[in-house]
Amino acid sequence: MTDEMKRHFMTNINPSTFTTRPEIEGTFGVVTTTHWIATAVGMGILERGGNAFDAGVAAAFTLQVVEPHLNGPGGDVPVIVYDVKRGKPEVICGQGVAPAGATIAHYRSEGLDLVPGTGLLAACVPGTFESWMLLLRDYGSLSLREVLSPAIGYAQNGYPLVERANATIATVAELFRTYWPTSAAVSSRSTSAYLLRSSESTEWSET
Repeated sequence: MTDEMKRHFMTNINPSTFTTRPEIEGTFGVVTTTHWIATAVGMGILERGGNAFDAGVAAAFTLQVVEPHLNGPGGDVPVIVYDVKRGKPEVICGQGVAPAGATIAHYRSEGLDLVPGTGLLAACVPGTFESWMLLLRDYGSLSLREVLSPAIGYAQNGYPLVERANATIATVAELFRTYWPTSAAVSSRSTSAYLLRSSESTEWSET
């Protein structure tokens, strides 16, 4: 197919044939994430009759399972939403707030002049879970069970562990062994397995 023909058929995207990242379009819908499993989960939700917000929430929770080095229930999530029924963009601020006790005076009483990079003194009040629940409640069309089912399934049955997750866990292995031994016990088994399936992840999926 010539460049001219490509431009004729791909009318809704950049006409330039060079790109470092592919541009995608679809007649039914499009889902894109940083992990192929989460993308497939999002498309599956659309194909079962869910809307874009259902798909987004399902994909997000799946990412928390399959990309634990990048996503988690203790994180932040700013969400930009556009609902054609409301006709305006809206923002859900899912950024975690500092705990009430995390004052300058408290950190100084601990002998610190900076907030630590890790540990309990660095933690915020997680905003991720509540934000996704708010999005599902106000914009979604499916039940919570339907939306969370794929993520729960991968947590229970396992999934291919991406190399980067293994490498990330390895960089903090000593920190885990020293300060968080129970987390280290899970992670040390995970890094040696291509298919991540632990009793701890199964228990988490059943909560």
